[in-house]
Amino acid sequence: MLTFIIRRVLIGLGILLVSSFLLYLLVDLVMDPLEDLVTSTDPNKEFQIAERTALLELDKPAVQRYFEWLGGVVTGDLGTAWRTNRPVSELLQGAIISTIQLVSAATVLSIVLGVAVGIVSALRQYSGFDYLITFVSFLLFSLPSFWVAVLLKQWGAIGFNDFLADPWIAWGVIIGLGLIAGFLWQLAIGGVLRRRLINAAIGAAATIGALAFLQLSGWWEQPNIGPVILAVTSVVIAFAVTALSTGLKNRRALYTALTCAALGVALWYPVRFYLFYYLTDYMNWGIVALLGLLAAAVGIGIGVLFRGPDWKQSARTGGIVAFLVAGLIFIDQVMSVWGPYYNSNAINGRPIPTIGDRTPNLGGNWWVGVLDSYTHLLLPTLALMLISFAGYTRYSRGSMLEVMNQDYIRTARAKGLTERTVVVRHGFRNSLIPLATIVPLDVITLIGGAIITERIFGRPGMGQLFLQSLATDDIEPVMAYLLIVAFLAIVANIVADLIYAVLDPRIRVNA
Repeated sequence: MLTFIIRRVLIGLGILLVSSFLLYLLVDLVMDPLEDLVTSTDPNKEFQIAERTALLELDKPAVQRYFEWLGGVVTGDLGTAWRTNRPVSELLQGAIISTIQLVSAATVLSIVLGVAVGIVSALRQYSGFDYLITFVSFLLFSLPSFWVAVLLKQWGAIGFNDFLADPWIAWGVIIGLGLIAGFLWQLAIGGVLRRRLINAAIGAAATIGALAFLQLSGWWEQPNIGPVILAVTSVVIAFAVTALSTGLKNRRALYTALTCAALGVALWYPVRFYLFYYLTDYMNWGIVALLGLLAAAVGIGIGVLFRGPDWKQSARTGGIVAFLVAGLIFIDQVMSVWGPYYNSNAINGRPIPTIGDRTPNLGGNWWVGVLDSYTHLLLPTLALMLISFAGYTRYSRGSMLEVMNQDYIRTARAKGLTERTVVVRHGFRNSLIPLATIVPLDVITLIGGAIITERIFGRPGMGQLFLQSLATDDIEPVMAYLLIVAFLAIVANIVADLIYAVLDPRIRVNA
């Protein structure tokens, strides 16, 4: 493993060196920092041209300037943007954080939803649900990201902000949404006609009941999770995680999951109104991560206490459920500051923004800042996620179909294993092997696609910095962006190879 990593790193560094050299020459070829002075009518034009030529060392060959730039990069100096006279590393600090927030959220959501929907579509091959998902996937895949972003700004921001001014959904619309949800549920679950009708009725009733509860409780004016929604959602999470992790027949795992859900509901009040209250002045993402790990550790401990013949399964299930329930409590705490946020002068009753990554002069504590970041992330993340979701759905569907037709799947069924075990343990894991190549590289593609999204939503990320520097013929910020993307692409390839070895024991990385 160590030999493989060292060899790949050395090869990656060589590729990075060659690619950065070629990119520098190409960027230098298309840029003309003297263009504005050449067309100027200023009587001191010649002096200004000579001064800028000396400043940017344009009298030196491009190859020499590249190696001088490379020497600075090796020592940690990415250069200085000559237009603003600010170090490139300083410009990148906030830009990288903004881009990573956007790309990370879009990647995680698109992978989770896309893979889940794609696998269900594969298991329901040639059904109505499969045809529907295929149509939606191809539709989303063909849509240009800038067009999706503009529609989201119109309907997801402007339209939704207008709705919040008088938040009321007609009962006919609620009933219609419930019927649509019931129809989709019976398509996804499938079965004989009687089972389809039962699932459709349950799905429709659950959707209508949830929307009615939100409407009658005034949820739109003060969105929150609260103990009722937390209890229902935690129980659903407990059953869902147990079904996927061990199967509902594993009673110890199910009891572990339900205990973690009950403990989360019981701790909702003390955690929110005591722990978070006293920690508000000291809150940061490090403390949030520590609390999340603590919750997972408690869940694992509950699983160990239930013991059983395979206590590791119970511990795994408890850790996942406890972590997810703790996440719900954290989200509820963030949503608790919606009132002050919505009524602040900086927001002015328009909480879903269309530009930027934070609201100027907002004020408030750490929780208000987190809520503000979330609202600014909502639309650009959704724009990137919809495009990636379509790709992951198609990839996971095709991979799952190929795996489910293998001989070892038929052998597993012939041994009498349950369908859940065949699908989750034998089919799902092997279907992830092709995705191990796609996911790391898609992250790099998302960073490239984020240029357009950041431009439309006005997020001050790396894409915006790249476009602004390219427009002003500022080569060093442009090269810093290209260098980071190339570096991430090389790392993504190495990570993909390592993921291969984790998912498929037949693959060896020491050869």
